[in-house]
Amino acid sequence: MAEAEQPQIYLITPPEFELSRFPQTLSQVLDTVEVACLRLSLASHDEDRVGRAADALREVAHARDVAIVIDTHFVLAERHGLDGVHLRDNGRNTRLARQELGSDAIVGAFCGTSRHDGMNAGEAGADYISFGPVGASSLGDGSIAEREVFEWWSQMIELPVVAEGALDQALIRDLAPVTDFFGIGEEIWNSENPVETLKAFEAAMAG
Repeated sequence: MAEAEQPQIYLITPPEFELSRFPQTLSQVLDTVEVACLRLSLASHDEDRVGRAADALREVAHARDVAIVIDTHFVLAERHGLDGVHLRDNGRNTRLARQELGSDAIVGAFCGTSRHDGMNAGEAGADYISFGPVGASSLGDGSIAEREVFEWWSQMIELPVVAEGALDQALIRDLAPVTDFFGIGEEIWNSENPVETLKAFEAAMAG
């Protein structure tokens, strides 16, 4: 995941999807909008189900030269030929994931609203740090990653930063100058037309 002047799209799968249908929907999205990375983010803890999803989405992503990482399960990342892992534990397992997956793998860390956790994860070997939610959300404890977190990070830290959680076009326009990636998931999958919604978000990134 390389930095760019204009933020790039970091696409996140829905927490639940039909394996018979979703790869086709994903293909349409990836064929229409440029995506830097895909994150498999299933709510299921069933290794067989997650593994089958990983295999199917890896084929879709790699056919389009899109990197694919998986939430949390770095053992499955290696087993299913994925490009890395996204950790949701404020970076606590970053060093372990890096040791297990090697220097070429992508290791990302979600750090909520904590700059301190973000810096620690970066020192432990993370390739990017993710902060969020950036909008009002029923998830977590109600804390919001404010613009100043991204502003400070982009000025002080070279490591790429991802803004995610409860995004809308206004937030994207506001945060575009101070973030490298937008983690977009249910915002588009819950809409009637994921492709058109993502294209609108992409236009917002360009100002």
